Amino acid sequence: MGFLWTGIIIFSYFFIFFVIATIIKNNSIVDIGWGLGFVITAWILMIIYGFTIEKLVVNILVSLWGLRLFYHIMKRNLFKDEDFRYKAWRKAWGKWVVPRAFFQIFMLQGLFMFIVGISVFYINIYGFTDGFHLSVLGWVTLIIADLLWLFGYLFEVIGDRQLRKHIANPNKEQKLMTKGLWQYTRHPNYFGEAVIWWALALMVVAGSDLISLFVFISPIVITFLLRFVSGVPMLEKRMSKSPGWDQYAKKTNAFFPWFKR
Repeated sequence: MGFLWTGIIIFSYFFIFFVIATIIKNNSIVDIGWGLGFVITAWILMIIYGFTIEKLVVNILVSLWGLRLFYHIMKRNLFKDEDFRYKAWRKAWGKWVVPRAFFQIFMLQGLFMFIVGISVFYINIYGFTDGFHLSVLGWVTLIIADLLWLFGYLFEVIGDRQLRKHIANPNKEQKLMTKGLWQYTRHPNYFGEAVIWWALALMVVAGSDLISLFVFISPIVITFLLRFVSGVPMLEKRMSKSPGWDQYAKKTNAFFPWFKR
């Protein structure tokens, strides 16, 4: 029943975004709702299934990530024209844009949110098996997970901040951002986000039974999406048109950070 409630909450959330997007003819507002959706769903589930310390900790961490991402994308996209990707789909879909947007943008986004957030939703429904009475291995795993989450969060935040400063600099030498964390990976913000979800799944496993191992589907899916579907490939299609791209791409890893080749 817990995951049924999760599905109902997520469906309702994205249905509201779909209605608004249809009225203002801007489907790209779905991006604004991504981070916030995890936050809202997590807290509602905790209200339904009861408060525990571990749920509170996880929800605070999810809120730090989700609310920052929500604000970051809202500040960048709100009151602006529809993003180029959604404009292309609108043109391609023609008279079928409304039903196709409903299923292929909003409901598909909802499905991905359900899968990616399954570790967070699981802990808000079931909590730790024995509360905070963990084994030594459980505590070690939990501490590692917390440090991993902090690393991923800082990596994403610093990467985004460095990019914003670069874009705002009128005296920059080149359009591409190739300094700071961006000299080790072409997408530090995407890498940081993937690490966050690996850490959250590890937190769940630290205090739960072996059956909870299925929650690792969450980081696996988000890592795959960011690296091979909606993250790196779509952004690099635009980045590849910038001067100096070939040299940058040749020397710098696409996703996992490493020293320049």
